Amino acid sequence: MAKPPPADDKAPGQHGSGTAYIVHPELEKRQKADFEPSMEDKLEEAIGLAEAIYLDVIGTKTARIKRAAPGYLLGKGNREEIAGTVAYMKPDVVIVNHNLTPIQQRNLEKEWKAKVIDRTGLILEIFGQRAQTKEGRIQVELAALEYQRSRLVRSWTHLERQRGGLGKTGGPGETQIEMDRRLISDRIARLKKDLEQVRKSRDLQRRSRERTPFPIIALVGYTNAGKSTLFNKLTGAKVFAEDLLFATLDPTMRKLELESGQEVIFADTVGFIADLPTGLIAAFRATLEQLQYADVILHVRDISRPDHEAQKAGVIEVLDELDIDYAQDERIIEVWNKTDALPPADRQDAARKAKFAENAFAISALTGEGTEELLAAIDGRLAAGKKTALFRIPVSDGKALAWLHQNANVTGSTDDDGYLKVEVEIDQANIGRFTGRFSYEPL
Repeated sequence: MAKPPPADDKAPGQHGSGTAYIVHPELEKRQKADFEPSMEDKLEEAIGLAEAIYLDVIGTKTARIKRAAPGYLLGKGNREEIAGTVAYMKPDVVIVNHNLTPIQQRNLEKEWKAKVIDRTGLILEIFGQRAQTKEGRIQVELAALEYQRSRLVRSWTHLERQRGGLGKTGGPGETQIEMDRRLISDRIARLKKDLEQVRKSRDLQRRSRERTPFPIIALVGYTNAGKSTLFNKLTGAKVFAEDLLFATLDPTMRKLELESGQEVIFADTVGFIADLPTGLIAAFRATLEQLQYADVILHVRDISRPDHEAQKAGVIEVLDELDIDYAQDERIIEVWNKTDALPPADRQDAARKAKFAENAFAISALTGEGTEELLAAIDGRLAAGKKTALFRIPVSDGKALAWLHQNANVTGSTDDDGYLKVEVEIDQANIGRFTGRFSYEPL
C-alpha cells in the first residue's frame, strides 16, 4: 500500500501518524448480494481507511465466522491468535473492520490489552479530520457524540475536540461516566440547535442562488473514485485531491462556462462507501441534499478497480436513501474514470463499451482524456431539457421579464392590455424557479 505523504503534503486537519493492526471478520452468509466485494477487496478498503488518517498498517488478519460470538463477535481461537500478534507487534490501535457493540468493543480491549475501534469509529476519525465547513464540523461532532454516548470509553476532553483523534486515554470511573453522559446529552442538544440554524442559513443561500440560477452539475461516486480530481480538471479549482479515502467531505462549488456559453455550477460531494452506518448517512444527509436539486448528476466510477460493479451498487444504495431512483433518473451520467490505469487493451474495450452505452463516458480525470466529450454531453443534456413556454406577465413586473432574459432564451413578446405575452425556451428547472417566484398567467 502507498506510504503516507511527506510532512509538507498533509491533508487538512491531519494528526500525527500511528500504527494499526487490522482485523477483518467475514461473516458467512447464506446468499451473497449481487456484486458483493470479495474479502480481499473489503480488507484492502479497510487498509485504505486506516491510511486515510495516516496510520501505518503493520499487519492484517482475516477471520471467517459462521456465527458471531456473544460479547466478542470473534470466536475464542481467533481472539487468542490475535492477542498473541497484538502483544508482539504492539500497535497503537487495533481496527476491527465491522461494527461492534459497546460490550464487544470493551471485551476485546480487555482481552487484547489494546485500544480497539470498529469500522464506524474509524470512519468517524476520518470525518473528524477532513470536515472543514461549520456544518461539516457540527455534523461530525454530532455523529461522534451519538456514537460515543453508548460507549463512553474515552474522556470528555477527547469528546470536546471538534476534530477526531485516536484517544488513547483510559475509560473513566463510574462517577465520571455519569457526568460524561449528562455532558454528552447537553452537547448533543446544543449541536442540534446549531445545526438547524446552519441549515436555515444554507437554505437561504440556496434560495438566493435560485434568484440568479445556473444549472447545477453534481459529482457523486464511491470514495476515491476521482471526483475531486475531475472537479479540479474541469473547473481549474484546487480542491484537496489525494489518493486517500474520504479526501473530500465538504461540498465545494465552482462556476464554469460551457462551449455553448451556458454557465453552470459544478458541485463536488462526499464520497460514498459500502456499509456506511445509518447514523453517518443521516449526519451527512444535508450535505448530499443538493443532489435533489441538481440538473445533471455525474456518477464518477473508478473503472480500473476489479470491484467497480460492487462500488456502483454501493452508490445506488446511498442514492436510494435520498429518494433518487438510479435506473429511472434521467439526470444521471456515468463517468468511467481512471482509464489511464488500465492496460491498453482494457482501455480500448472500456472506450468501445462507453461509446455504445446510452449514458456513459470513458475518461481519465488525471490526463484530461475524454473530458471535452463529457462537457459537450453535459451541454447537450442541458439544451435537450429546454422547452418552449408562454407566460403572460404584468408590464409593471420588470423583474420577472429581466429574470427571463437572464435565465432563458426569450424568442418573442407581444403587448396584451397591460400584460406582456412572453415566449421563451427554458429548461424544466428554471420553469419551477420562475413560477415559484413571480406572478404570471400560464398560456
